[in-house]
Amino acid sequence: MTLYRVVRAVVVAVCRLLFRVTVEGQEHLPATGAYVLAPVHRSFVDFGIVVGVTHRRLRYMGKDSLWSWRPFGAFLTALGAFPVHRGAVDREAFRRSIEVLAEGDPLVLFPEGTRRRGPVVEDLFEGAAYVAARAGIPVVPVGIGGSERAQPKGTRLPRPAKVHVVVGEPLPPPPPKPSGQVSRRAVHELTLRLQQELQQLFDQAQTQAGVVPSSG
Repeated sequence: MTLYRVVRAVVVAVCRLLFRVTVEGQEHLPATGAYVLAPVHRSFVDFGIVVGVTHRRLRYMGKDSLWSWRPFGAFLTALGAFPVHRGAVDREAFRRSIEVLAEGDPLVLFPEGTRRRGPVVEDLFEGAAYVAARAGIPVVPVGIGGSERAQPKGTRLPRPAKVHVVVGEPLPPPPPKPSGQVSRRAVHELTLRLQQELQQLFDQAQTQAGVVPSSG
């Protein structure tokens, strides 16, 4: 936790300096207990921006390639992050997700799976909804506006730009079946609702960040 607090303080300070980050809706974040934090994902800097929405320790699931350089991978692990192998069912990552949530920590999962481009939130993966449903915890949608302008996908370094974050109200998990299993339909419906909420929050955050909507 000491390492996490130090790194968080540095990251938040840098984000405020470079991106003039402002956050609204923090009152929607549960003060205790686990939840899935589900932000939109338009830039690599989203990881650093999200850490500033709460003083609670956030856990991250990251793509396994981030662990390819062992010193950096060890650093990420020390901060409580763990890798996921994209493109296939990763039972180990799912198991770790449930363990993290069982410990009471919030878990950051980007439901778009990877960085996307443009103003439309679409084609969400169902992992965030599924993990939340299996753990019986809420999903908190988060819109991040302006981060794509700060560091578009494919660029190496960020540049100064205004970023605004909007935290939405928690979406409750669907009730389990009598057998204790999670309905695939319920997970799908939660994913659709999450997509709708993310689009509204993303639009709001983009407006507050001064991003001009695309005419296309």
